[in-house]
Amino acid sequence: MSTHRVKIYAGFERLWHWLQALFIITLMITGFEIHGSYTLFGFERAVRIHNIIAWAFIILIVFAIFWHVTTGAWRQYKPTGDRSIVTQGRYYAFGIFKGEDHPYRKTELSKLNPLQKTTYLGFKILIVPVMVTTGLLYVFYNSWSSIWPGGLAVVAIIHALGAFILVIFLIVHVYMTSTGETVTSNVTAMITGYEEIEDEPEPEPVTV
Repeated sequence: MSTHRVKIYAGFERLWHWLQALFIITLMITGFEIHGSYTLFGFERAVRIHNIIAWAFIILIVFAIFWHVTTGAWRQYKPTGDRSIVTQGRYYAFGIFKGEDHPYRKTELSKLNPLQKTTYLGFKILIVPVMVTTGLLYVFYNSWSSIWPGGLAVVAIIHALGAFILVIFLIVHVYMTSTGETVTSNVTAMITGYEEIEDEPEPEPVTV
């Protein structure tokens, strides 16, 4: 089937994606060092880097929310509300290893398949807000410690749990990038903004 080259990802979308990846990976590395998992930067430097990147991440989130709202890009994450997510999950679990055709056709107006929509929506409205909120509670602990003595332990557990979920998300996300037309096609598209999209099949001629 023939294809044509289409710009799928806008400039800000690509910048936001790669900055977000850089910030999250840096927060993971420094965060686990702060918890004593290993020594890389040293505790004090790790804390300083973690805090700086955390604020940079929050600023990026604000810009991303503004961009999604003003451009209407938030619609990309609306769940389909049907069984297509099950079909997509089955493809990733079994079909892809049997050489089956991808059940979802990417278009210029719909970049995400049903499973991606649900996963990314959960990432944006659940995981990231929880990590940001618990992180801010960490930073401003002295402001509320008298209201909830011992609350920092709960915040720490939730923040650490969120970090492990982010690690799982990152691993799965990296794997999913290799499931395109080629192993590197999805990564290339997120760098250049362009992707090869299959042409719609020509309608069968009507015979009388």
